[in-house]
Amino acid sequence: MPGNRPPKVRSGNEPHPAPSMDPGGRGAWAHSRAALAGLEKLLRCSRCNIFGLRPVDYTDSENMKSLLLLPDKDESSSTSHCSAVNTGQRRDGPLVLIGSGLSSEQQKMLSELATMLKAKKCAEFDSAVTHVIVPGDTVQSTLKCMLGILSGCWILKFEWVKACLQRKKCEQEEKYEIREGPRRSRLNREQLLPKLFDGCYFYFGGTFKHHPKDNLIKLVTAAGGQILSRKPKPDSDVTQSINTVAYHAKPDSDQRFCTQYIIYEDLCNHRPERVRQGKVWMAPSSWFIDCVMSFELLPLDS
Repeated sequence: MPGNRPPKVRSGNEPHPAPSMDPGGRGAWAHSRAALAGLEKLLRCSRCNIFGLRPVDYTDSENMKSLLLLPDKDESSSTSHCSAVNTGQRRDGPLVLIGSGLSSEQQKMLSELATMLKAKKCAEFDSAVTHVIVPGDTVQSTLKCMLGILSGCWILKFEWVKACLQRKKCEQEEKYEIREGPRRSRLNREQLLPKLFDGCYFYFGGTFKHHPKDNLIKLVTAAGGQILSRKPKPDSDVTQSINTVAYHAKPDSDQRFCTQYIIYEDLCNHRPERVRQGKVWMAPSSWFIDCVMSFELLPLDS
């Protein structure tokens, strides 16, 4: 051999050097590190599942627990980035517009906008609707508007229609969005979180005049809830043994363990006997509507 150097021989029992685990490296573990980082961000976005358990409750690894329990410095930026990506995807898809509470002149302008943007304009709400247009600065408790909120649609002031027609292009929606409940619901959908009444069951007792029972049932279905055909019995072992929790209830509230609601019309003179026992609570229909409008599982008076 050149230079009479002895050949370099490695024992067959000597292991190959392990790939670098250095976080800054770009070795064999780079793809795995990136995948774990993405999984960590997704897990930290969620609070708990229908059994009241968080992602941290499912891991035995102390390292993973410490990661999931750390405050996320980039939480706001990652959320806004996630929202921006999903919003862009919605904009790239077909626009489906519907007006709620608009005057005949406003409906005419909305039709002009649909023609200009090559969008579809609906008379009745369906799952394809992406934008609900309201006349003023506040959201209305119409069926169209409430279904739009629960579906995570853009709920926009009519000023958006005017701005689009004036500039002859689709304006950014954020500036014209109704805040509070509508915005909260849209972000909830974009982050792929459970619907408002996920884990909740509803029984509607008596007659309902202000909001017909059929409309209330549609709202429950749109919000991911379930309809009970029979009035739940608070003292039933079967009822109380249900181990699901309401996802959108406050984590420190006993309401998170209430999964079955008996709804009554509180605008009539008849008030049924109050029920608040374990999994079964009684609530007025006005509370139900307020929950939909604010996209929150609001607390009930004791």
